[in-house]
Amino acid sequence: MSDVTTPTRDDIAAARERIMPYVRRTPVLSVGPGTLGVDDRLTLKLELLQVTGSFKPRGAFNRMLTAGVGPSGVVAASGGNFGLAVGHAARELGHAAAIFVPSTSPAEKIDKVRATGADVRVVDGYYDDASDAALASLNDDGAVWMHPYDQFEVVAGQGTIGAELAEQATDADTVLVAVGGGGLIGGIASWFAGTGVRVIGVEPVDSRGLHAALEAGEPVEVPVSGRAADSLGARRVGDIAFAVASAGHVGDVVLVEDHAILEAQRRLWQELRVFAEPGGAAALAAVQSGAYRPAAGERLVVLVCGSNGDPGNVTEARSG
Repeated sequence: MSDVTTPTRDDIAAARERIMPYVRRTPVLSVGPGTLGVDDRLTLKLELLQVTGSFKPRGAFNRMLTAGVGPSGVVAASGGNFGLAVGHAARELGHAAAIFVPSTSPAEKIDKVRATGADVRVVDGYYDDASDAALASLNDDGAVWMHPYDQFEVVAGQGTIGAELAEQATDADTVLVAVGGGGLIGGIASWFAGTGVRVIGVEPVDSRGLHAALEAGEPVEVPVSGRAADSLGARRVGDIAFAVASAGHVGDVVLVEDHAILEAQRRLWQELRVFAEPGGAAALAAVQSGAYRPAAGERLVVLVCGSNGDPGNVTEARSG
């Protein structure tokens, strides 16, 4: 993987300056011991309050603002959140967008992507099936390809979360980050490389692309299913994320069960009135379930990274 270019802190700082007019600086929330079923104090980075309800616009804007998009616009494939981000960014910047969405994405996400004005095309299957269809649609008309997690500009854009956290949680020891294709952890871990802050990846047991890649010594295809498959269900982790993790910038990758993700969603709603989609709650699930066990006094930051889904699946699950 020596030929893979990974973002530097300078790249991420430049991306942050570039996208600043278009994205929010999302807040952090400190919660005391005993909250959310966790014995330790936690800092939650509420990236689910980003425009479009996930971290994805950071990378989408950075890619579009550096790619020289022409009249043919952009093409993307997405389980929903990146498609929504691309549609939003294209509308804000005045570009056309064609977005291929897998049929396994929640209807709420697909409807939101359509509402941006993008040309939405639903493809049977998961993200990789939609990606294959999107790539097959590219021709010589000059449309710009937008990859949701394995594109340098996208990863650098996602890394701007790390730059914000460095200012908001100055005493952090460890940051827990959900992993799908790896663009988010690739960017955040690139920012914190060499700083002493550990970055820990969290994957569902049924969608464990980075975990499997580190075991195999290279990215490999994995089966994908489970509660968070719409947002964390990449069959193969991205080359950039694998290169960042292989360089030692990701301290560990832990796995969580579907029931732990649901419990994290429930706790966030019941105790904080914060609705997170399954992928957005996965990092918290690692702490609650014991998949990640902090040392005594370890100062944890948990990234809550998305809120696009059906709140009724969580808020009504324990009614009465």
